[in-house]
Amino acid sequence: MGGGQIERWQSVAARKRSTRESILQGYSKWRLDRVPDADVLDVSELCLSKLTDKEKVIVHHDATELIAAIVSKQYTAVEVLWAFIKVAIVAQDTTNCLTEIFFDDGLTRAEECDRYLEETGNVLGPLHGLPVSVKDHILLKGQDTSTGYILWANKTIADEDATAVALLRKAGAVLYAKTANPQTLLSLETNNNVFGRTLNVFNRKLSPGGSSGGEGALIAAHGSPLGLGTDIGGSIRTPAAFSGLYGFKPSVARMPHAGLMGSQAGMDNMVGALGPIATSARDLELFSRVMLQYEPWFLEPPLLRMPWQEEVAKGKGLPKKLSIAILWDDGVVAPHPPIRAALEEAKAALLAAGHEVLDWQPLNHHMAVWTLICKLYLLDGGKEYHDTLNQAGEPAVPQTAWILSQHTQAYTAAQTWPLNVEREAIRTQVLRYWNETVSRTGTGRPFDAILCPCHPTLASEHDTTRWWGYTSYWNLLDYTAAVFPVGRHQKDHKYDWDLPAARNPTEEYIHSLWDAERYQNAPVSLQLVGRRHDEEKVLAVLDSVEGALKKARKIEESKDERD
Repeated sequence: MGGGQIERWQSVAARKRSTRESILQGYSKWRLDRVPDADVLDVSELCLSKLTDKEKVIVHHDATELIAAIVSKQYTAVEVLWAFIKVAIVAQDTTNCLTEIFFDDGLTRAEECDRYLEETGNVLGPLHGLPVSVKDHILLKGQDTSTGYILWANKTIADEDATAVALLRKAGAVLYAKTANPQTLLSLETNNNVFGRTLNVFNRKLSPGGSSGGEGALIAAHGSPLGLGTDIGGSIRTPAAFSGLYGFKPSVARMPHAGLMGSQAGMDNMVGALGPIATSARDLELFSRVMLQYEPWFLEPPLLRMPWQEEVAKGKGLPKKLSIAILWDDGVVAPHPPIRAALEEAKAALLAAGHEVLDWQPLNHHMAVWTLICKLYLLDGGKEYHDTLNQAGEPAVPQTAWILSQHTQAYTAAQTWPLNVEREAIRTQVLRYWNETVSRTGTGRPFDAILCPCHPTLASEHDTTRWWGYTSYWNLLDYTAAVFPVGRHQKDHKYDWDLPAARNPTEEYIHSLWDAERYQNAPVSLQLVGRRHDEEKVLAVLDSVEGALKKARKIEESKDERD
């Protein structure tokens, strides 16, 4: 790579960053007087430092509460957006989570919401006045869509909205910022040469996850109440897990998915899904209900005509006694102690609440499944990714280099057919296994859902992610999955479980990372998995799981007070 090429890509990046900075300078009143040094790890409170007491209350509301407060005129849409803008500015300065900033457009839209409500007494839609942030590679009319590529920066101004964005507008939402995603999108961290690396708000030595990592960082900082992400290997769930948030990956063809910028457009051997990242479980249901309220199957041919069943999502028909399976270990990489401890706590809480808990035995194919997944991600051996980087003369960031090394063979069309056969054989094997669990449960039904890790570690140190198996496996099966927070790791906490002996080099590496101090203050989260297109049931079961955990913790707190 010649010096001229390096100058060229660096110049593009400098121009993008300069444009972003010039916009932020227009809001200098709400910027920090001094950006904290790198050794200041937890910036979560700092992100709230420019807010009034009232604004602090506003940004701690979830989306559902905010909409109700705006509609009842407790708050105006404008004052709500200003609160989130002030946090977003500091979050950008401390975590580097924003890409395209259009606060003025958002404020104009918020004013429109307030005026319409005042003049008519009606709302624009079910998300009236709600601020919503959007992942960078999702098309938003009038905004650049660099998607973490130097080649596309300043050249991909969207001339129309993605379907989901158009529906958000129709529902009355207020859009005001786009957020960072990694180079190529194929990463569970967030780093690219256009805007740089995004950091975790609770510990800046750690990643906020990827590929929707900008959303994770912004929402965790309280700079957005609801964000739009995508997931083809864990890209909604990992940022949610790493940032202590709720994330929801529906099955393919349930939610709108058209209008995304990314490599390998048209590849359908392995398809991603669009979904929300939020601060409450009920906001996952809110987003899903609103998306399907507008019958997107009339806008996108691939979508299934499956209206949202709100009453099912809220528990109608859910058995009082659930049968929950726990996947403790996928057979490739055992999770770190805080995650194992969270599973143990959840098991005890579920049993105490009267539910049945059994083990999900990992089928002996998880490493083989990962190999297949990498082939499906990289059917051309990674050629299009390499070409997009090389045309701009930009280097691969470390996580890009790692994922592109996982498979380098290019396939002909005919050579991809056996891969699809293998994929369907795996799906059939797991489906049969799940169906056969009826013989193991005491409910007369197969397992209702699977509880498992989202990742083998807590929020990873930068450039250390090496195993996607706890998320990408469910993408291959196209199962519905939700991630939810259960706590925060503190370095002085003692765990009753030690890591087992490593079974392979990947596990050896990941286990070598375990150090209580390394993950200080990182959120601890779990994943709940349901069958394909069982979105409503997964959210209903999630409500029961969280209810059991809350009840068990309340009992423990009462015991501690008595002691």
